[in-house]
Amino acid sequence: MKKALIIGGGMSGCAVAHQMALVNPDWDITVIERGSFLGGGVKTRWRGGHPFTFGPRHFLTPLPELYEYLNSVIPMRRCQEHEFITYIEPDQNYYSYPIHADDISRMPEEGQIRQEMAEALQMQGAANAKNFEEYWTGSVGKTLYSKFVDGYSRKMWQLESNKMIDEFSWSPKGVTIKEGPRATWDTAISAYPIAANGYDDYFDIATQDATVLLNTDITDFDMDNKRVRFNGEWQHFDMIISTISPDTIMNNVHGELPYVGREFMTIILPTEFAFPENVYFVYYAGNEPYTRIVEYKKLTQHKSDSTLLGIEIPSDKNKLYPLPIQSEIARAYQYFSDMPEGVISMGRMGSYKYIDIDDIIFQAMELAKQIKEGGVAHPVPVYGSDQLALNLLSKMIAQGTTVQDIEAGVKLK
Repeated sequence: MKKALIIGGGMSGCAVAHQMALVNPDWDITVIERGSFLGGGVKTRWRGGHPFTFGPRHFLTPLPELYEYLNSVIPMRRCQEHEFITYIEPDQNYYSYPIHADDISRMPEEGQIRQEMAEALQMQGAANAKNFEEYWTGSVGKTLYSKFVDGYSRKMWQLESNKMIDEFSWSPKGVTIKEGPRATWDTAISAYPIAANGYDDYFDIATQDATVLLNTDITDFDMDNKRVRFNGEWQHFDMIISTISPDTIMNNVHGELPYVGREFMTIILPTEFAFPENVYFVYYAGNEPYTRIVEYKKLTQHKSDSTLLGIEIPSDKNKLYPLPIQSEIARAYQYFSDMPEGVISMGRMGSYKYIDIDDIIFQAMELAKQIKEGGVAHPVPVYGSDQLALNLLSKMIAQGTTVQDIEAGVKLK
């Protein structure tokens, strides 16, 4: 029996363990996790009786089959109604995000904004954008960019200038200007687990046919020979599937890959709800240290006279977001090109790509299928050698497609 090692027991590791068990049951699978539990940041925590995760982990996808798969394992609740709003300090006001066309008339600079939007449309500046700032000013003009995007993005990515961001296929989180319903993802599937413990049952179900080693740290990596050292001994495998950063498993030979992380705080308030109806997230685009506040009971449907808010502050203390800078992506691809046959790198960290749960499950499905068919095309499933490949939601946005179109037979290209 062939042996595969999955490095990392977060959502990515669990997803690929499940797909391997479903598609390739003749493989012996080991999942190794340095922490004391499976699920990583997607695992449900509790405070004051309130369930929450490390950052909101709602499931978004344009592909009904991915939703149907997850819903068959852990029942999901569709939450198409959820809205985002952004606080703009100079206006002392809240507006929908993505920026909504109906909000422009409420802004003090309405006339200037409309003129800049018309000029941007005429010049088609976004089409020739070389960086994130040019993309946004070329889409909506300088005033809206300054109000909603500039400060928030520099704060999120911990960068001095948005001109440094020259890979922006992951952005925006929706259209630049939205019309019609204020629900953020009315054109995609938005969902969250029904169970109070969120995704936790998925992790157990996904790994029930695997050997799971918790509290286990890999001390040495030898990818050329597909072996790792843990618990003081070298162990060889026929395949290694890594969900951690590629520089780590390749011993940093091309230098360390940069990430941005988050510090996370929770606060419980003595009120049933803090946010307006259907508002799940509030973004902060100014000089506040935090980027986003989430009211978790909107996702979890937890019943209580109090409410729990999660506050996210950008930090360098952990690795959550790969930097969207082409030179760093190219460095990641140096690592991928060095990986020998039988070494796979997947998930957000492993792909060094800003992808979400649906993309991760899609990667796991594609990888298991390729293994079943006798060969793996590239160390990074789905995205392969295309350094600027779009994730699933970005493909949907770029193509102008809705989930209703896909259900009717339209394919994502």
